[in-house]
Amino acid sequence: MLLAAAGLGFSSLLAAAPQADSAARSPGEPTLVSAERDMGQWIERVRGAPCNRSYAGTFVVLSATGAMSSARIWHACDGQRQMERVDALSGTPRTVFRRNGEVRTFLPQSRTVRTDRREESGRFPRAPVPSGTSIARFYAPRLVGQERVAGLVADVVWFRPLDALRFGYRLWSERDTGMLVKRQTLGADGQILEQAAFSELDLNALVRVDQMARSMDATAGYQVVAPTAAVPTTAEAEGWTLRQPVAGFVPVSCRRHTVSATDAAQTTLQCLYSDGLASVSLFLESFDPQQHPAQPQVFSRGATQFLAQRVLPDAWVTAVGEVPLQTLRLFVGQLERAR
Repeated sequence: MLLAAAGLGFSSLLAAAPQADSAARSPGEPTLVSAERDMGQWIERVRGAPCNRSYAGTFVVLSATGAMSSARIWHACDGQRQMERVDALSGTPRTVFRRNGEVRTFLPQSRTVRTDRREESGRFPRAPVPSGTSIARFYAPRLVGQERVAGLVADVVWFRPLDALRFGYRLWSERDTGMLVKRQTLGADGQILEQAAFSELDLNALVRVDQMARSMDATAGYQVVAPTAAVPTTAEAEGWTLRQPVAGFVPVSCRRHTVSATDAAQTTLQCLYSDGLASVSLFLESFDPQQHPAQPQVFSRGATQFLAQRVLPDAWVTAVGEVPLQTLRLFVGQLERAR
């Protein structure tokens, strides 16, 4: 999601674009951000922007099905620590704190706090751009104009996909500060699969890291549920590989999670792949006929697709990603035991 992603404006990128590109462009045609170096710079600025200021706002997510959720967000950074507080305004009451990669979810109805570790690669855009990816080979970014979002003027850039394995993205970056204030995920025919935006945003909010940290650590009266053990590894080390890589997607991380504290044999392997913008997670576990259905399971939530099915006689895989379903099928179809 977009929750804390932010970026700087596009003026420096446009200034660095080759003169020949603008000379060849017909009047009214959107500006092409053509240099891969410039795209990498833009995404890196998006990644670094949250530490440039504190802010607070109301964030709304709307999917093509009409489902809507909203949250109140506070964000602060002291140069070393990034902290966020997210209060859900719809659905089950909950408050989520994030301190760098540490996450605590307070569920007031059950008086439970769930702790977890999350990687920065779970954000949008993925940051930093994974080594080995080439965004320029799979997306064509264009500056398409300016619009107002939450009362702020924003530059709009469209990342058009160059193949059918990924969705497109339209991003709104606030003109003066570069904050990413809105995102749309676009399907193959240009339909909006999901959009997320600030409905109101204070870019000068007085949000303090130490104050938020005290709230995050105030777990008295709650049952704290610790995460399962997660050990860094690789797919190959765990006996899995892709026969052929899926175009543009490179391995980012892989972790082995112990599902049961009493049975170390019950593990789930989570491997993350990214093309620099989109990502796919593969969750591999032992096949259990009492738990897993006989037929593949497919469903979607907004722009996120889910595919779960049996692979080989003894394994079950769940593939999740903000990508077309055919991309998940391709990942699953390429899975095999490493020789």
